[in-house]
Amino acid sequence: MRSQHVITGIAGLIAACLVGFGEYLLHYDALARFAGSDYEFMRGIPADRSTTGHFVGVFGATLYPVGCYHIYLMLRPANWLWAFLVFLVGSVGFMVGVVWIGSRASISALIQLSGGAEIAELVELYELRYETLLQVIRFTTLFLSGVIVWLSLTGRSHYPRWIALFNPILLIILNFLLYLIVPEIGKHTMPIALNVAFFIFFAISIIFALRVSNDADERIFERANHQYRDQ
Repeated sequence: MRSQHVITGIAGLIAACLVGFGEYLLHYDALARFAGSDYEFMRGIPADRSTTGHFVGVFGATLYPVGCYHIYLMLRPANWLWAFLVFLVGSVGFMVGVVWIGSRASISALIQLSGGAEIAELVELYELRYETLLQVIRFTTLFLSGVIVWLSLTGRSHYPRWIALFNPILLIILNFLLYLIVPEIGKHTMPIALNVAFFIFFAISIIFALRVSNDADERIFERANHQYRDQ
């Protein structure tokens, strides 16, 4: 059923919305102190806000692999194997992402405590155990974006060639540029840059998924018409 192209795309869009909202609650800092590596931007974030962001983000992230399956369906006509690798690698990245975002409320609570050698040691352990996972997410997003660009440019996928310009990595880079050029706007989108990128990508992708679904419905209707006339 071609409707799965649309349904899985909507699941990916919902994931981007929920995780984006959850991560915004976890990370947004009015002073935009995101450049430092000492989690200073988390100071002052209330525990109830972090807890809400934690649950919204974690449960929302579980829908991202469904969104990866949507990308697989849209790329499959161009190259089945590489499209399937996008699904596998992307899903692994987002499953690792669930673990990472599930740790953010804890580091936020830790940062609220008074400084000391023990706290500093726990922060170092956190960076080793969880910030390393963030690198995995970045790598898998880069891989996914590269394959999207390549297969869409072949002209054989369900996407137009120009969707290569809306690959997630490029959208993330543009997000950071927005922060540098217009910080008053960018400070709201930069803490959730990956989710903003995937929201834009899935929103565009659903439009073409609807076309795929409509084309399939038209072919079914035409076949039914021919069968009726032949009777």
